[in-house]
Amino acid sequence: MSSEPSAVTDDHPPGPDGLPLVGNQLAFLRHPYEFMTETAREYGDIAYWEDPTGPVYQLNHPDYIEQVLVQNNQHYVKGARFQNVLGPATGNGILNSEGAVWRRNRHLIQPAFRPDRIEEYASMMTEFTEEKRETWNEGETRPFHEDMMEVTLKIVARALFGVDIDDDVETVGSALDEFMLATESLSHMMLPPRVPTPSRRRIQRARESLDAVVYRMIEERRANPTDRDVISKLLEVTDEDGTKLSDEQIRDEVVTLLLAGHETTALSLTFTAYLLATNPAAEERLVDELDDVLGGETPTMADLDDLTYTEQVVEESMRLYPPVPGIVREPAKPDIIGGYEIEPGATVRMHQWVVHRDPRWYDDPLAFRPARWTDDLKQSLPKLAYFPFAAGPRRCIGDRFAMLEARLLLATIYQDYHLELVPGTELDLMATITARPKDEIPMTVRER
Repeated sequence: MSSEPSAVTDDHPPGPDGLPLVGNQLAFLRHPYEFMTETAREYGDIAYWEDPTGPVYQLNHPDYIEQVLVQNNQHYVKGARFQNVLGPATGNGILNSEGAVWRRNRHLIQPAFRPDRIEEYASMMTEFTEEKRETWNEGETRPFHEDMMEVTLKIVARALFGVDIDDDVETVGSALDEFMLATESLSHMMLPPRVPTPSRRRIQRARESLDAVVYRMIEERRANPTDRDVISKLLEVTDEDGTKLSDEQIRDEVVTLLLAGHETTALSLTFTAYLLATNPAAEERLVDELDDVLGGETPTMADLDDLTYTEQVVEESMRLYPPVPGIVREPAKPDIIGGYEIEPGATVRMHQWVVHRDPRWYDDPLAFRPARWTDDLKQSLPKLAYFPFAAGPRRCIGDRFAMLEARLLLATIYQDYHLELVPGTELDLMATITARPKDEIPMTVRER
């Protein structure tokens, strides 16, 4: 770890100079990945900068990140800044709720992600992937990210809510796209929440489209409840005074799971396809393993233990291109990190994008080398040198679901197809909640 003060100091850590009023916010929003990386490399394990809402502490060492997310997690909340970005779409769902509401609803949703339930989802994951794969034609150029968004959206709707949304895929997908694109706007981030900017009007329109579908799903489950889907479980619950959850509260959880449950896996698959297309030796090794283990058959849960390189490909993809590139927390009470006192009102930022590419933890960190993921590497890394699903009590509830889905979809696609990146395609990422490509990633389909 870099040098740090030996005792608590009233000074703040070093960091980049900012502009009057806006601090470093414009620089961060214009070139977020470059800004966060350069700040870490120049100023060390804890850096200080400012935005219009106050001081920002960027933590760049796994030990400091572990302190916030795990050891002292009770001192931190998602906070108003996070709510201002995500709240317009997800309301008070488990991604941004706090306290008793978060604990209750996470407890209600958790059974959907038990290992035995996740195993049941495997066949529907491959089913929807094969259904999409059958629409591909030899030599056709496909919008690969769009295809993966469609498949993963269908999977999460069927697996978690017990519904088929074939007729609503375009509506739901477009609404979620609109929301994510609107969050890239500088005005959305820079101006107070009540200012009616064009991006906020886009978010409102997207919410109205999404709500029409989600409230219909709730009504369908109210009329035909099951003992297994998330909506039915939320409809059953009552507070201590006998009050049931409102439809709006249920809606918030459904939208949260729709967004988080398909967005990140679709991104992971898109980045993986891009990396394989630009690293043919890795693709060849992947295909050899799929041929040896699967022999042309549809992959199942029973095959995954033997698909070790497939898992390494997914892990390495999420290292280089974590679908969620950063985490934000706000201290609810003072904490001391690296000898500096962090007061309420500050923002603490922790970036997977930075830590996953740190040469202290990864040899040749910008290279795509799936085989690096040996047991020895995993045991040698600091605990949070790799945290694509966050950590601590707020670790992603669907991490096992996502890893299962990514491996099964990857195996289902690549045993039959080679995906050829259209020449000249660049992977340029937006500054949204997730690391979304600015442009579609076109892939030409080649049968094996």
